[in-house]
Amino acid sequence: MKKFWALFFFFWPILAVYVCWIAPSRGWWFPSEAMSPLGKEIDGLFYLILGIVTITFVGTQFALGWVLWRGAVKDENEKAEFSHGSHSLELIWTIVPAFILVFIALYQMDVWMKFRVQAKFPDEARSAPVVEVTARQFEWRMRYPAPGKLLQDSPQPDDLYAVNEMHVPSGRPVRFNLISDDVQHAFFAPQLRVKQDAVPGLIIPVWFEVPVPGEYDLLCAELCGWGHYKMRATIFAEPQDVYEEYLTNLEQEQNFDGVVPETDEDE
Repeated sequence: MKKFWALFFFFWPILAVYVCWIAPSRGWWFPSEAMSPLGKEIDGLFYLILGIVTITFVGTQFALGWVLWRGAVKDENEKAEFSHGSHSLELIWTIVPAFILVFIALYQMDVWMKFRVQAKFPDEARSAPVVEVTARQFEWRMRYPAPGKLLQDSPQPDDLYAVNEMHVPSGRPVRFNLISDDVQHAFFAPQLRVKQDAVPGLIIPVWFEVPVPGEYDLLCAELCGWGHYKMRATIFAEPQDVYEEYLTNLEQEQNFDGVVPETDEDE
C-alpha cells in the first residue's frame, strides 16, 4: 500500500497535464480564441503563468512521490535520520518563489497598463466614449449619443437608449463608460477577455477592439442578487456604416410618436 501512494503521486500529475492538454479540443477551455488584440496579450500572460504553475505542480508532486517511495522501500530496522532543518533549503524555497512573483509582476505591467491606465489607451480609445453602459439589477442599459453627436458625461435630451444590446464599431479601438445604478456588478465579455467591476458611484472608462464583426456575449460576473443568473446581453460589433445605421434607426424608433403621415392612397 505504501508503494501504491508513491506511484500515485508519480503518475497522477501526468494524467492531470494530459487532461489539460486535450481540454481545448473537448470544449473544456476558454470559450474561443481571443477576439481582440488586447485579449491575445492577456491570453499570453495566462499561458505564461499556467506554464510556471504546471512546472511547480509537477515538480512538487514528483518530490512527494519520491519521498514516499524512499519510505516504502526503506528497511524497517534502519535507523532514522533526524534533522533540525536546512537554512540553505529555506533560502531556496523563499528566494525562488519571490523571484518568480517579481518577474510576473514586472512582465505583466505593460498589458495591465494598456487595459487599466487611461493615459495608455490607444489614441482612438481616448476620445469620446461611443456608449455608456449602466449595470442595474438585472439588466444592462446602454446610452448612445444621437447620430452625428458625441456622448456627454451627463445625459442629454436627445440621447438614445437600449437594453441588453451593446452596439460598437468594429475594426478600431472603442471606449465606453461603465457605471452601476445600484450594487456592484462586473462587465464580462469572455470572447474579448474583458472583465471590469462596475462600482456604485464611479464612472470607469473601459476599452476594447473587435477586428471581426460579430456577436459576442456580455455577462455579469459578480453575484448581484437573485436575478444575477439572467443578467446577460449581446455585444454587436459592426462596420462603421452599419453602426451609424443602427443609431439612426434607434433614433427614429425612440422618437416615433405613433402617428403615420397620410398618403395619397389613404385619401
